[in-house]
Amino acid sequence: MTNALIVKAANLIRNGDIAGAEFALVSLAETEGDYALVAALDTLPPKDLLAVIREYDTSKESVVNLLVTPEQFARAVVMERLYGDHSHVRLRGMVNAVLFRDDSQTGEFIEAIGDVDGGCEALIDYLSERDEEVVHFVTYDTFNVNRTEEGDEVDKAEVSDRDWKELTWLLKHEHPDMFEQIWPVLKKRMKERLRREAELEMLEQQQLDQADHAEPSEQPPRKTTVKPAPGAVDPGEESAL
Repeated sequence: MTNALIVKAANLIRNGDIAGAEFALVSLAETEGDYALVAALDTLPPKDLLAVIREYDTSKESVVNLLVTPEQFARAVVMERLYGDHSHVRLRGMVNAVLFRDDSQTGEFIEAIGDVDGGCEALIDYLSERDEEVVHFVTYDTFNVNRTEEGDEVDKAEVSDRDWKELTWLLKHEHPDMFEQIWPVLKKRMKERLRREAELEMLEQQQLDQADHAEPSEQPPRKTTVKPAPGAVDPGEESAL
């Protein structure tokens, strides 16, 4: 029965019926137990497992997300990069949903992601929209870019948001080897982003200056109407004489 359900789930995934595939996998857990589902997930290709995980709905609990192992999830995270989602919204959603599902396993998931090729690159993408705060955190141990004094450091309790702040804190303080691979790349990307933004701002200012100094367009000559002198007779009118 297990093999049949796996084949069914894989076919549903390939046909785009992700909800149906997840239902089939959940049915396996209900009939044969959680361990059977964990074993089944290990036989799914990473791209099929990812298809189920990335459809995570925060309004409901996902049995698959609750039971996926760190190694299985790490492979799925790396596969996510192949989707080319430049916003990384799906990546952040699935990482938050699985990494912070159980505090006792968060470290294991982070380590598993770091152990797989492309794992650190995936976490760089995850943190890409917070590059400035992360780089600031490297030196000052606070995400507030306006604070640089001693005593501004934040502890874990202050950043337990089950999101990017908590993950960054964990990387720096509990997984420093991984963090050393991540933050320099973010710093380089940040500098490139700021350079592009400055160039764009300069270009826009130049265009505004050119528009301000442009010669006014020539206006067509105004027609002047010559009024006849008082008492003069319009030649177009017939004489009354």
